[in-house]
Amino acid sequence: MGELEGKVALVTGASRGIGAAIAKRFGAEGAAVAVTARSLDPHASLPGTLRDTAAWIEAQGSRAIAIRADLAEPDDRPAIVERTLAEFGRIDILVNNAAAAFYLPFDKTSDKRFRLAFEINTHAPWALTQLAQPGMRERGEGWVLNISSATSQHPEHPPTNDFVKTSTLYGSTKAALERMTTGLAAALHDDGIRVNSMAPVAAVMTEGAEALGVVPRAAAAQAESLEAMAEASLLLCTGPPELSGRIAYCTPILEERGRKVRTLDGKEELAGPRADQAAPH
Repeated sequence: MGELEGKVALVTGASRGIGAAIAKRFGAEGAAVAVTARSLDPHASLPGTLRDTAAWIEAQGSRAIAIRADLAEPDDRPAIVERTLAEFGRIDILVNNAAAAFYLPFDKTSDKRFRLAFEINTHAPWALTQLAQPGMRERGEGWVLNISSATSQHPEHPPTNDFVKTSTLYGSTKAALERMTTGLAAALHDDGIRVNSMAPVAAVMTEGAEALGVVPRAAAAQAESLEAMAEASLLLCTGPPELSGRIAYCTPILEERGRKVRTLDGKEELAGPRADQAAPH
């Protein structure tokens, strides 16, 4: 029996990359998984679709549904939760992974992009948590995981690379997400709901990150694998009540809890959390 047998998970931004990896790992552990993204169709230049993620989970023997929704649209958020509840009857785990990542100089960032970044990266997780928590409270148990970023950390001054100068908006939204995480963990503690954030130590070389070409060489050299991010997410979404309110990082939380990284189907143990220690995709 898998670690998530009988549980229902909702994972946003799950067409590819970190979100797809988390959804697959959860499905392999027996969870029914609702996955959502802006489109069900193939991206013009990136591999993977929401339908592909759902099909992979079903091939492992678990249930999955693909929900098209734009998290920048407030009306789409309740529709995601309503569809999940209609299909599976409950939500035990919410993973807020979807993000808008704009890497631009401060003076080249439009008001529209500023609003969109905060709407998707901060407001949507807040709203989805509000919508998903009533059932968790009723059952006295639930998990919320917010996927953050190392860009939330305050940069060195003077900056050592140009990436720092272009990641201010993205990092600011993630810093807000982390403060929201610890506040919600406190607010929902008595209801048995664990709320954590988790980020890669430096980077994860997803299809999108490679296409953008914005990850500094030093960060790319320390990149953690999709499998490691999925394993750390599984750890934080099965943890006891005291494992809450954490601003966690992938490799450190795996090492702290003595958790080994496994393939997304859970069948094999991998050498470690770095991308060069993972299974080929």
